Amino acid sequence: MKVILMYASAPREVHETALTVAEGCTVRTALEQAGWLQRFPEIQSESLAFGVWGRKAGWDRELRDDDRVEVLRGLRVDPKVARRERFVGQGARATGLFARRRPGSKAGY
Repeated sequence: MKVILMYASAPREVHETALTVAEGCTVRTALEQAGWLQRFPEIQSESLAFGVWGRKAGWDRELRDDDRVEVLRGLRVDPKVARRERFVGQGARATGLFARRRPGSKAGY
């Protein structure tokens, strides 16, 4: 059974490993087989989470053929707050649907 392990240890630094594992393999055993628990000791901390194809998974989740296991870091900035701050910096008229108006058109079209 083939699985892919993905981990972004830092911004713009992605580690990817393709691995062949036995049936009934869990997330923990896949990480152990790849040697990632020794290579990246921060994976065992509680601040990191795991996902399989973008859906949250635990240590004991059984993997299937062609699964992609992702080690997920927490967000440093809430996306909603970041969007609000960008909007304030750009101004209301320079963003989104209202950035360009056709001559003679109504506002917002």
